[in-house]
Amino acid sequence: MRPLADQNSHGSTAEFIDTLSSFSRLHRAQRWEGTFGDFLANILPGNPAALARSSHEYIWDMLRWHGRSSAGELTESQKARELFKRELFGIDEPLARVVDYFKAAAAGSDVGRRLLLLLGPPSGGKSTLAILLKRGLEEYSRTDEGAIYAIRGSPLRENPLNLIPASLRAEFRERYGVAIQGELSPWARDFVEREYEGDFVRVPVERVFITEASRIGIGTYAPHDPTTADIADLVGSVDLAKVAQIGDEGDPRAWSWSGAVYAASRGVLEMIEILKVKREFLYLLLTLTQEKNVKVSRFPLIHLDETILAHTNLAEFHKFLQEKENEALLDRMVIIKVPYAFSYRDESRIYQKLVSGAPAFRNVHLDPHVLNLASVFAILTRLAKPEREGLDIAKKLRLYAGEAVEGVPESEAVRLHAEVPEEGMNGVSPRFVINAISNAITRGNTHSLTSMELLLALKDAIENDARMDAKQKKAWIDHLVTARKEFYNRWVKEDVHRAMFASFEAEAQQLLEKYLDEVEASLDHRQVADPISGENRAADERFLRSVEEKIKVSDSGKMSFRQEVVRKAMVAYKAGEKFKLGSHARMREAIEQYLFEERRDVLRLVTSTARPDEDARQKISVVQQRLVTEYGYDEHSAKEALSYVTTLLAQE
Repeated sequence: MRPLADQNSHGSTAEFIDTLSSFSRLHRAQRWEGTFGDFLANILPGNPAALARSSHEYIWDMLRWHGRSSAGELTESQKARELFKRELFGIDEPLARVVDYFKAAAAGSDVGRRLLLLLGPPSGGKSTLAILLKRGLEEYSRTDEGAIYAIRGSPLRENPLNLIPASLRAEFRERYGVAIQGELSPWARDFVEREYEGDFVRVPVERVFITEASRIGIGTYAPHDPTTADIADLVGSVDLAKVAQIGDEGDPRAWSWSGAVYAASRGVLEMIEILKVKREFLYLLLTLTQEKNVKVSRFPLIHLDETILAHTNLAEFHKFLQEKENEALLDRMVIIKVPYAFSYRDESRIYQKLVSGAPAFRNVHLDPHVLNLASVFAILTRLAKPEREGLDIAKKLRLYAGEAVEGVPESEAVRLHAEVPEEGMNGVSPRFVINAISNAITRGNTHSLTSMELLLALKDAIENDARMDAKQKKAWIDHLVTARKEFYNRWVKEDVHRAMFASFEAEAQQLLEKYLDEVEASLDHRQVADPISGENRAADERFLRSVEEKIKVSDSGKMSFRQEVVRKAMVAYKAGEKFKLGSHARMREAIEQYLFEERRDVLRLVTSTARPDEDARQKISVVQQRLVTEYGYDEHSAKEALSYVTTLLAQE
């Protein structure tokens, strides 16, 4: 019989092969070539609206296409975010705004005449968002729904519908129900007249596919030295070699159509660190966005339909704001902030993605809390200290992660974030954390990294960072202490506690049911039958409070807490489900802490390394093995976890 791991591997491989086959069938694009007359007769009638789409409409349709199979009751805009879900975490709000931008622009609103600028800190996801958008366009263009046709040979891949003369466009609109917005480029006008004597029906047309590598439908511009940057990188220039052949600098054939704006025609132009470019570059780009044309010497206005997606960091943006002459430029941009993640769970997913593809981590075991602990530290550096009494930064972090905090409603997270608009625009970047972990692994030549070793690696990275002053270093090291005390201590104690008791889940469930019985009796003012004596008695208030106090439910707040638990239990009951530990996060924490306190002395005995007898050794071995097999540890990290918990218990 094949081992289970091999069976799972074989099943996963087969499923992936099926996925590849489905992808291949879906994207087996049909190439097409013919004359413009053939295009009008055979291609256009199938879907005129799709063939007359603007770049914004095309991108909006692409986003919806990628989200077509999204499950659940999602809105159209929520489905349109599907393209980004596997790569970007913790920036749902910025993604929603990006999607809304394309939705509004595709609908013909004035938003489509604004440059889209992503503003955020380094390593915050701006570039990844742009990459995903470009890859999404490449994939979509190979489908039937995303088919694009262009005048063959045109350096702008311009829409063949632009061939239709202005005097016939009203009739075209009446016949096909769509309007033609574009104009022929100087190259195309010359091509039609010179090669076909103005007979545009005979002009060759072909299907094209968006691809960044071939500079079709995707253009990218990254500024180098602003003092030497040449606008020809965007709009091209005279090709002297062709002038020598043709003899006329004003001939479109003598112009180099290699600029980034031409490559991006009908697709997207990515402008990296856009605010570093000269102001003349910005005016050209904003005019292109607003008027859909550019002006170069020797030619009339050149029509270009493309979406400009730019991104920059906060430092460059603040420098840009200081110059008053830039105010007019800001009015012609849609600025979307892309901050760092606020939830440590989302941040952990970012790290998981980064380490999964890094060679340094390939054969290294990370204990189950390493990435979450690193994420907690990172988020703490990004948060502003709350002003509200009784709410510290650790509780604020838990609120942002969707965890319940005693005395604070979940909706408070939204208000807290609104109070500090710049929150998340500074702090530790994911790259800083991953570099620190990588250095710890490389220097130590280790194959196992524990949470405590992670904290030491981060502390070392902070202390040796020449960019930080002493005050910032102290603040960040204090955050490491907070992450350990407020989060890791609780997580590791829970792991060891659960590993000690094989019947933990069943025992905890029984305790939950007992709590519910006692609460219902207390709320209804009725008696319950004692399970041992069989006699009726009042609700066990002492037991109820001993559970509730584990999560700091006050005496004045106990009734509202109990009513909330009963409400959730009733909801589960009406849905035909069992009310379990996972149904109420705070209830689960209370019961786990209750069981943990009950067995504190046993735990001290088992984890003690001071002359353990054979029975104690056996118990230690069982706990270590369970940490390895059920909780994601390896032998090294399991031993370290037990030793650390022993130290914690000795201090209590």
